[in-house]
Amino acid sequence: MMNNNELAELIIEQANDAVIYADHQGNIQRWNDAASRLFGFSKAEILGQSLNAIIPERARKAHWQGFNTAIQNGSLKLSGKPTLTRVVHKDVDKKLYVEMSFSLIKDHDGNVQGSVAIARDVTDSVAQKSLK
Repeated sequence: MMNNNELAELIIEQANDAVIYADHQGNIQRWNDAASRLFGFSKAEILGQSLNAIIPERARKAHWQGFNTAIQNGSLKLSGKPTLTRVVHKDVDKKLYVEMSFSLIKDHDGNVQGSVAIARDVTDSVAQKSLK
């Protein structure tokens, strides 16, 4: 029988949605297989890199203001509600829209350690709505 840590690892790796964990400095520390499929970056390419790798340049200022405020205050503006956003794919010519929800990860003392994002591709849905 597997232990809880092994089970948690399997759940994260086999989830259909992308799971991305960034430390309090905004560096990617966890990237599951679904994230690799969604964004096109392998774990070897992305781990340790800044979230800027998947944030469009025009959205970075607003992202970092929100990220830093959330890390400092220990709370999220959207309270975990999903948001639609454009992201960068490894193939920069590929337009990618994702729905993302965010959570702050805190230690047992309530100190923010970083943020986790759960993302799914909604590019086809966005394209269909724009055709109507």
